[in-house]
Amino acid sequence: MQLRACSIMAPILIAAVTMPGIAQWVNYVPATVPRTSDGKPNLIAPVPRTAAGKPDLTGVWRTIGSKYTLNVAASLKPDEIQPWAAEASRRSLANFNFNKDAPRALCLPHGPKAIFGNLFKIVQSPSVLVFLHESPDNFRQVLTDGRKLPEDPNPSWLGYSVGHWEGDTLVVESAGFNDKTTLDAFGHPHTEGLRITERFRRPDFGHLEIQITFDDPKAYNRPWTITATAQLRPDTELLEFICNENEQDSGHLVGQTAEEANVKVPASVFAKYAGRYEISPGREIVVSVEDDQLMVDYLQGRMGNIPLFPRSETKFLVALAALGPPALFEFFTDSSGNVKHLLWRTREGDEVKATRIR
Repeated sequence: MQLRACSIMAPILIAAVTMPGIAQWVNYVPATVPRTSDGKPNLIAPVPRTAAGKPDLTGVWRTIGSKYTLNVAASLKPDEIQPWAAEASRRSLANFNFNKDAPRALCLPHGPKAIFGNLFKIVQSPSVLVFLHESPDNFRQVLTDGRKLPEDPNPSWLGYSVGHWEGDTLVVESAGFNDKTTLDAFGHPHTEGLRITERFRRPDFGHLEIQITFDDPKAYNRPWTITATAQLRPDTELLEFICNENEQDSGHLVGQTAEEANVKVPASVFAKYAGRYEISPGREIVVSVEDDQLMVDYLQGRMGNIPLFPRSETKFLVALAALGPPALFEFFTDSSGNVKHLLWRTREGDEVKATRIR
């Protein structure tokens, strides 16, 4: 049997935004799924309930992209992130060539950010909910049998979780994380003092609303809450993914080179590039400046602002491990120095022109 080359840089964003449900049992149609007259799953049908009358969260889900998918701290102000944590995030982003130090690059669990990314499955029983991911080291259990969180747990990759119901909302409290992972693709760190509170609400058959509150006073100056939405994939099942099976990537992950680190672009140039660029009617790329960092939103708000790393005064890379291979953005000016347009060279090799909107 020939083993396939297994990439540890499987692009989370692409899986979360563009891929169809591929983990299918051929020709199997679940009888418990309500359907419309054309045979498609009816995602707005009434929510299924357990024998106890609570919403049944069981199913295969995929989170829908938002500005928090890559950056859970997107709503925090710079002074709300403690200096050491901000510097840790900057160091992580500096190693933009596939972020060689990321846990996923070392075939280690994703940690608290596992909720964002590929398919996950919830299996619900009266006393426990199990969260399963395609990578077997990311399983998680939420105990709903009335116990409290352990007072002095041995820190673990996914922490310890207990849950209780408040009406139709499942409230999950988690603690006991180790500090070996980050909260997101931007490399925001956390300490062993991290506590996470999640609220899961299933308003109908096909949607899951999630609120996540992060509280880590040793890294951030206040707790904050983000929201996420997941959509049911009713005709889909998980496939196993073994990170280290015939893995051929780790030897090529070099991080930021000295040459790349020495590329400096004046803040005045960043300000000149900031603005809106039209690809076609109704489709735009938005470039902005945040805390001396040039940012781009080229996915219509689905992933929020993503860092641009300079290769020269006119060429910038989008190169986060979670997004797969790098994409290049190049800015063009007229004879007066005014920005006319940019070229987005996609990771697939295509060139997309976007004209500056005055």
